[in-house]
Amino acid sequence: MRRAGRFVEVLDQLALPHRVVYRRCGSSEEMAGLIRRMVLRGAPLIGVAAAYGYALAAKRSSSPKTLEKAAERLLASRPTAVNLSWGIDRMRATASAHRGPRLFERLMAEADRIRAEDVAVNTRLAAHGAKLLKKNSTVITHCNAGFLATAGVGTAVGVVRYAFREGKIRNVYADETRPYLQGSRLTMWELMGDKIPCALLTDSMAAHIMKTERIDAVLVGADRIAANADAANKIGTYGLALAARAHRVPFYVVAPSSTFDLTIPDGDSIPIEERDPGEVLTLAGRSIAPKGARARHPAFDVTPARLITAIVTEKGVIRPPSASRVRAVLGKPR
Repeated sequence: MRRAGRFVEVLDQLALPHRVVYRRCGSSEEMAGLIRRMVLRGAPLIGVAAAYGYALAAKRSSSPKTLEKAAERLLASRPTAVNLSWGIDRMRATASAHRGPRLFERLMAEADRIRAEDVAVNTRLAAHGAKLLKKNSTVITHCNAGFLATAGVGTAVGVVRYAFREGKIRNVYADETRPYLQGSRLTMWELMGDKIPCALLTDSMAAHIMKTERIDAVLVGADRIAANADAANKIGTYGLALAARAHRVPFYVVAPSSTFDLTIPDGDSIPIEERDPGEVLTLAGRSIAPKGARARHPAFDVTPARLITAIVTEKGVIRPPSASRVRAVLGKPR
């Protein structure tokens, strides 16, 4: 994501890995649509995008009613990722403090700050996480938690990048992550671009690989983490955590403090987005099921804290995860 004067340009992640296409966005309506259609995705990046979307609304009108309507539109675009509401809250506070003719410029400047903060947070996350890996590690990752999901080097894949520079990565297995294939389309594109040794797995292969090969860690991101350290992430993460526990593989969640929602007591309270079942019934635009077939499409699942070895944040490592340790590392609720 990049600034282009009074517009924002967004990398179209649906076009990857075959084409690199930027979409110009000039309104909150457009930004909400891009988020909803998953043209851009990843919890930290959604937070940044929502901030810019809110700012773009002020280009048309700086009235509180217009801005609040934009906020509600953006908040409804993806309900599970708490970074979105975190970004909107920051922008609401800025708007309240700076009413006036230059509100658009002030809001864009605040969105720029949120983006810059995410870059710095990613760097600290990656450094903390890389310390958890040993030399010649083989790791498994799920979905995409790299630079495409953030404003910086990434969360889980950011850890891989830093560990690779330190000579700690022997191989990375990337789950393909049905039905949007973020692992195959996005994570593999990132890893191959950085010349990090990697191989693609279908989601159903991971448990077998853990059983038959030496896997040193599973690294995933998160879209919302409850006060007790239960973590919501892309669908399939919970099953991966169960397999990791069965095979005694450390399971690490890597996420910024903005992903924690300390107002939610546990994972049962996290809203799980249900997307169009038709996205499960097709692949690359072609039907893969009999006509009239039904499907379910929960976009996320929740991994209980008891299955998580540690949560890596920019403020430190929460190990083992618990409500008291979350409070100790993060401090007061946001």
